[in-house]
Amino acid sequence: MNWFETAAHAAEAGAGGQSMGYGDLVLLGGFVLIFYFLLWRPQSKRRKEHVALMSAISKGDEVVTTSGLVGEITKVEDDFIKLKVAPDTEFRVQKSAVGATMPKGTLKSLDDK
Repeated sequence: MNWFETAAHAAEAGAGGQSMGYGDLVLLGGFVLIFYFLLWRPQSKRRKEHVALMSAISKGDEVVTTSGLVGEITKVEDDFIKLKVAPDTEFRVQKSAVGATMPKGTLKSLDDK
């Protein structure tokens, strides 16, 4: 018995040239739509919001950084800001590290507690 001969016959039998059917195209299109709506679109929206936040921050704003520091902006530079976290303590932080802005007076309400 020759093992190679049977393998060759099996390969010839299954080598029919099948084209991609409509069902396969619909499935592929569904995957593309799922990828777009669940991954790409929400990430793009978050990125646009963060860029708008970075361009809108100014001196006197109260912000929270992504690391959890809370403070008031005392100086805005190109890529960095100076963040006042205590009466005599300022940190230089990258603008991209700002997670959110807070309403005015939030720091006072936090200090009163």
